[in-house]
Amino acid sequence: GLESITEEEELRSDRKFTVGLVYMFNLIVGTGALTMPKAFATAGWLVSLVLLVFLGFMSFVTTTFVIEAMAAANAQLRWKRMENLKEEEDDDSSTASDSDVLIRDNYERAEKRPILSVQRRGSPNPFEITDRVEMGQMASMFFNKVGVNLFYFCIIVYLYGDLAIYAAAVPFSLMQVTCSATGNDSCGVEADTKYNDTDRCWGPLRRVDAYRIYLAIFTLLLGPFTFFDVQKTKYLQILTSLMRWIAFAVMIVLALVRIGHRQGEGHPPLADFSGVRNLFGVCVYSFMCQHSLPSLITPVSSKRHLTRLVFLDYVLILAFYGLLSFTAIFCFRGDSLMDMYTLNFARCDIVGLAAVRFFLGLFPVFTISTNFPIIAVTLRNNWKTLFHREGGTYPWVVDRVVFPTITLVPPVLVAFCTHDLESLVGITGAYAGTGIQYVIPAFLVYHCRRDTQLAFGCGVSNKHRSPFRHTFWVGFVLLWAFSCFIFVTANIVLSETKL
Repeated sequence: GLESITEEEELRSDRKFTVGLVYMFNLIVGTGALTMPKAFATAGWLVSLVLLVFLGFMSFVTTTFVIEAMAAANAQLRWKRMENLKEEEDDDSSTASDSDVLIRDNYERAEKRPILSVQRRGSPNPFEITDRVEMGQMASMFFNKVGVNLFYFCIIVYLYGDLAIYAAAVPFSLMQVTCSATGNDSCGVEADTKYNDTDRCWGPLRRVDAYRIYLAIFTLLLGPFTFFDVQKTKYLQILTSLMRWIAFAVMIVLALVRIGHRQGEGHPPLADFSGVRNLFGVCVYSFMCQHSLPSLITPVSSKRHLTRLVFLDYVLILAFYGLLSFTAIFCFRGDSLMDMYTLNFARCDIVGLAAVRFFLGLFPVFTISTNFPIIAVTLRNNWKTLFHREGGTYPWVVDRVVFPTITLVPPVLVAFCTHDLESLVGITGAYAGTGIQYVIPAFLVYHCRRDTQLAFGCGVSNKHRSPFRHTFWVGFVLLWAFSCFIFVTANIVLSETKL
């Protein structure tokens, strides 16, 4: 009987492991992946491959850092709770008549505890990850005031970049699909035509006017959500994931078929260092998950193989990014690859079925539109937290009007001025991305290790300790982040002066 129970438990934990795997994969692989093929083509395939693998590895290192910091934060919270309990018990023991209240309290506490922890005898490991501790909360536990403000600054810049990318990608896709669908070639982007923004779209309207009209519609439809609270519903999430998977699969298969039929036009260079800056930003942006790890990992029930789960995920994601980008750069000529890879499939000679053309061209519109309100609300809440003072509340106007407005206006303005997606993703990834993906996790893990040693002594080890436990790794990550920052800045300055 017991064996079958443990087998069942193992099956269940395996199933939960798979669910965790898929969920994390979905979280990381987003729209950033669609800008990867073009970046690959401009930087050359060998450079791209090496950089992709290395950045994937670095992202994995800092992900294990964040998990370790989460465990340490959980231990600290538990320790504080124990302290509070002790104080309460000391107060209670002074009066005898309170003893029955105490018993009732203890009983209630035992009732509220999860069933498993009651059965396990002995004290549970203080480093179990049971409470969802968001990155902001970890920052305020382990950093000083300046550190906390810098953290919020970094998150806010990143989210602004995210929103600007979203606000540009949707109208851009709509413009590409609809401007090409009308006009003499009913066929989407022809093989050799390069469009300018000033080209006609419909009648007297230029393409850039169409883009701005779509941007206005997008803002009017999705902007109001910023003024309310939205949560992504489960079904919407399943639907967008499904669409994303179908779209990615269709694109990879179509590209492979063309290459198989010897119709591939791509002859990517081995290495071209002028394209590295954008590739770097795009790759960092495409491995972003550190800021949403807490909400991802806390619900995973069996955390025994957490590092293994994360490692497996990174290997899968690397393989997937490699497959998507390599099929793209050998199928399409480098100069014909679009900022949004999906738009390459709006061509007739590539996709015969009109339905498939429209599905691929408009798929970013759908997935991004469901994400936009979520990110906007997250950004708005981060602004609120940044300015929050102990015990203070905001006036209604500030709370309901000012914060949503400062959230919404800047990204829409940026999108109004430019729809150069590759640069938007590159710059967001390279600046705010390095902050969130390298700098913050490194400082978090450094401070949490110091605090843990102070609070629990040297004998206690964190069970979710990162495999990269030597301080060398923290230094290495910070050094890498710093050199990236310098490299990207120098690159931008140089390329601007060339123009």
